[in-house]
Amino acid sequence: MTASRSITLLASAAVIALVALAVTGCGSSGNPTAPPAPPETASGAPAAVGAATTGLGQILVDSKGQTVYLFKKDTAINSTCSGACARAWPPVRANAKPTVGSGANASLVGTTTRSDGKPQLTYNGHPLYLYQGDHKPGETTGQGLTAFGAAWYALSPAGNQLTGQPSTSSGGSSSSGGSGY
Repeated sequence: MTASRSITLLASAAVIALVALAVTGCGSSGNPTAPPAPPETASGAPAAVGAATTGLGQILVDSKGQTVYLFKKDTAINSTCSGACARAWPPVRANAKPTVGSGANASLVGTTTRSDGKPQLTYNGHPLYLYQGDHKPGETTGQGLTAFGAAWYALSPAGNQLTGQPSTSSGGSSSSGGSGY
């Protein structure tokens, strides 16, 4: 191999390594923590709702670790989101007796009956929803959006709306140090 060919090969390898490093760095928000784990009950069973730490702080998440939201247009425990709204903001469905994970307050969990006759999970009197724009556990891209006539907010474990800025990546961790709920 000639010297110029060796230099070209080494330069190409260096460029590839730098591109790989740049792509890896662009994939995150600089937060090396893992997305929140799905909530579990004290016995280790999956929970319908639990708390997780994200860029917004402690928030409520569903059984898959997805951020749950309240809709400011809802009145008391009555959902006003149906049709196209419910496709963009799917209701968090509930079992007869929803289970609660670590960090969430069992006394604030309930259900309401939707217009389709099926139960929806509530927390502190707010019907809960997911957001189709959140693709990974811990994402909060629906935070503060106004759609279908009102604003949408993630909830704190106390059951209050959060006012922080949304995340664009899934950095976060479980409230119990990454070992589940």
